[in-house]
Amino acid sequence: MRLFRPRGRISGGRSMRSPLAQAIALYEAGRYSEAEAEARAVAAARPRRRDDVHPPLALGIAALATGAQGRHAEAVTAYDALMPVFGRIFGAEHPQTLKLRSDRAQALTALARYAECEAECAAVAEAATRGTGPEMPRIVTAARNGLIYALNARGRHPEAETLAREALAAHRAPDRFGLVLRLGLARSLQGQARHEEALAEAERAGELRRGLPEEQRRPEAGAVELALAAALQGLSRGAEARPRAVAALDACLSAFGPHHYRTSEARALLDRIDSG
Repeated sequence: MRLFRPRGRISGGRSMRSPLAQAIALYEAGRYSEAEAEARAVAAARPRRRDDVHPPLALGIAALATGAQGRHAEAVTAYDALMPVFGRIFGAEHPQTLKLRSDRAQALTALARYAECEAECAAVAEAATRGTGPEMPRIVTAARNGLIYALNARGRHPEAETLAREALAAHRAPDRFGLVLRLGLARSLQGQARHEEALAEAERAGELRRGLPEEQRRPEAGAVELALAAALQGLSRGAEARPRAVAALDACLSAFGPHHYRTSEARALLDRIDSG
């Protein structure tokens, strides 16, 4: 999900540039190893004050960047260490704490810890629904997206479909959240062997992606191609599915490297196509 951008203050009330701005910019540009290094440098350079929000926020960005490079277990360990710190500094139901919980929960899917992801995403969505402020709707949507992914991964595709349709009805903006929700819907339909419908949803997702700015397309690299390839394979259109699967794998390797969960998923799909 989008990174929050806290800004510091200087005397006189004027905003100054956040020390996290460079790390955020690198992350959104897909330069994940540089973003990680920059975020860790910010955290290390700050004076050790219990009320300084920037070190834990920087380490949260580092955890996101770590996961984006496919080091999923390391990212979850980092989130686990940050959870009590965020709770102490921000409070249990502050947007920053809920965002961290959502990010951690969705990182669990890469480790096949789907039941934990499901429970935590449901809890975050419920807490964010009770909250106020402009960030809360995004947190609700992000948590619901993680819940949809977990339900699909656990084979509960009709539940995932229902939740995806409800989330799409509530979130009509043509943005990255709409894209991932539509991809979740396509996955749920694919899991029910409704391949024509899954293909139509994947194509709609592709149309939506083409209209997004690059920083919103980048985190979903390979995802649309993966959905299209899976639906085409389900329709026994392997000759059309294979180039899509190759494109998905190439995009994932370029964006995330060989160890990312989506890269592994694309490779596994390509293997199934080739063996079928």
